[in-house]
Amino acid sequence: MQTLTAVAHRGDPYRFRENTLDSLRSALALGADAVEFDVRLTRDGVPVLLHDATLKRLWELDRPLVSLSAAEVRGLTAGAVPTLAEALAATEGSRVMLDLPGTREVRTARRIVDTVRDAGAADRVYYCADAAAMLAVRAADPSAEIALTCTSLAPPRAGLLAAVKPRWLNYRFTLVDRALAARVHHDGYLLSVWTPDTRRSMRRLIDLGVDSITTNRVDVLTALRERG
Repeated sequence: MQTLTAVAHRGDPYRFRENTLDSLRSALALGADAVEFDVRLTRDGVPVLLHDATLKRLWELDRPLVSLSAAEVRGLTAGAVPTLAEALAATEGSRVMLDLPGTREVRTARRIVDTVRDAGAADRVYYCADAAAMLAVRAADPSAEIALTCTSLAPPRAGLLAAVKPRWLNYRFTLVDRALAARVHHDGYLLSVWTPDTRRSMRRLIDLGVDSITTNRVDVLTALRERG
């Protein structure tokens, strides 16, 4: 019987601000199997939860994260942007998918990987992002579990797959059809998708046999799964 992993995208963003501790905790309370959140580094190299390169969209502050120390971020957001260490503590015992939108260099990936190790969370954390970020993670941690994000229907290059060694291939949900699902599984990978938010889209993907769905409405997904 297929086991579908329900992943909460940035927590529970329809109820709480995305990538905050309240959002993560709410998603887990709603039955998420895992929570996904974004990690970037501050000027002083502290991994914090933020998708965008600046604080403008969420906090109305047009300040690049790389120009701010962790202490400055805390002060400007009243402590609402958690550090990765805080987020791992808040999700203790649960699976976590770290999306690394700003990662290009191995030293950046290593700061994040080291924080995960220091938190004792390496066995429950996996990483997703594009090829450049995942190559950096693989260099920083040869044992990391990786979901390689794919943005086109073209199969990932064999050399890239050999270098990254992903467990998952992670596709935008609109790209996924029966042929792609069959190819991914035939090649020995698990298939994860992001981010369908309607019941119709979720049902279609479940019928196609995807292994994991990342959604902003994890409560809807878990209810569908319970109904079979």
